Amino acid sequence: MNLSKKITVGLVMFILTIPTYAQFTLDGEMRPRFEYRHGFKSVADSAQDPAAFVEQRTRLNFGYKTEGYIFKVVVQDVHVWGSQPQLISTYSQLNTTGTYLGIHEAWGEALMDENWSLKFGRQEINLDDHRIFGNVGWAQQARSHDGAILKFNKNKFKMDFGVAYNQDKAALSKTEAQFGTYKAFQYLWMHNDFSENFGASLLFLNNGKEQLDYDSTNASPGVIYYTDNYSQTIGTRLAYKKNKFAANVAAYIQTGVDGNRAVYYSDRDGEYEKEISGVNFGLDLSYKLTEKFTATAGFEYMSGQSQTDTNASYLRVNHAFTPFYGTNHKFNGLMDYFYVGSGHGNVGLQDIFLKLNYKAEKFWVGADVHMFSATADVWDGYKYNKDLSDAITAGQSTTSIMDKKYTSYKMNTSLGTEIDFTFGFNLAKGVAFKGGYSTMLATETLAYLKGVTYGAGNKNAGQGRTDQMNGWGWAMIIIQPKFVEAKKEEKLN
Repeated sequence: MNLSKKITVGLVMFILTIPTYAQFTLDGEMRPRFEYRHGFKSVADSAQDPAAFVEQRTRLNFGYKTEGYIFKVVVQDVHVWGSQPQLISTYSQLNTTGTYLGIHEAWGEALMDENWSLKFGRQEINLDDHRIFGNVGWAQQARSHDGAILKFNKNKFKMDFGVAYNQDKAALSKTEAQFGTYKAFQYLWMHNDFSENFGASLLFLNNGKEQLDYDSTNASPGVIYYTDNYSQTIGTRLAYKKNKFAANVAAYIQTGVDGNRAVYYSDRDGEYEKEISGVNFGLDLSYKLTEKFTATAGFEYMSGQSQTDTNASYLRVNHAFTPFYGTNHKFNGLMDYFYVGSGHGNVGLQDIFLKLNYKAEKFWVGADVHMFSATADVWDGYKYNKDLSDAITAGQSTTSIMDKKYTSYKMNTSLGTEIDFTFGFNLAKGVAFKGGYSTMLATETLAYLKGVTYGAGNKNAGQGRTDQMNGWGWAMIIIQPKFVEAKKEEKLN
């Protein structure tokens, strides 16, 4: 009997032996997505050719629930079409050819009583609108955490206390976590629905990251040490909805000490701890103009680090807010220019947006407009270097230019306007089709921050270049079959 037949027989035998007080589910997902990228995440450069590919996510989800616990495993494969050879042997090393096969989720939840439970293992964490914690469902690989969450749920009140602690391996000494984005965290989240129209959440996150430390008292020649630094994110989200109107407001502050495994912080006074002082707040208002048409307007503000403030006390503090583990693709435009694995100089972001959505019985369409700007000063390195070069060429003194290097050379804070079009419909029963096209009307400032500038030999060498059309298109087919759903009340044997 081959392996596939053994697995099938095993599943059938397992299902037949499920007690009548339990529930077993077996479902899946397959969603290949085509993408065309020319100016996605960063301003397009004329030296670059557009990219086009199909990336597919395939999942198999096992769920089991009984009176005392819940158990779930999500097996996931993510790969780009063509990254695997057509003939794959048992010994093929798939990860070296651009694929990822692994366990996305594997968790258990002990149901201690009707209000308390403990969820532990590899799991997705989604809080509120996913701004601070989200599963990044848009990304084919998505995000999950290794941790434990103590949950309380009674009437209209919910509370989660979550902890995570990361380690590279089961070592005999040292406690390092170089593969993750954090060493450890603890969070407390509380939510209460005060009425059917109004709900409020509070979040406290104590986030630990490793910091490169050359001055450790235990340091030996050739040995690198790390210390654990902790920052705190504290905030609230309020949601109101009545009839055709909805409003959401959120505000967070960040404080504590930053951590970076690759950077050693020091100045003329020696080593120092990089403190954090960031803020984030936003508001969105929605109104249902008709049964099918909804309009949403709002803004979001994230503090940033000025590139022109050279005061030593200012430089010792990170003023840029970080939405640590949120579903950032959901915010600030779909082209992922900000906070989605692509930096923009840590100068913060202000996003003023308008969203229109039309949802009919068999299809939906949407159009979003975002106007972006930096919330901190952006240094105009191009203008400064040009003035310096012109003065030298003319044989003039450069003293006054150098004295005003940061005070007089600031770029316009406008970053550009992004327009997103999206649509979706059912391709067949149980099969959804979604697609969209986006463009970014980037400014010179955004191009400069992204490092897209005219090259040497050009009269504008070093200046942000925006002579290319930034476009991103995508199309995705989604199938989510439910193979087995054996409910509690069903007789299975």
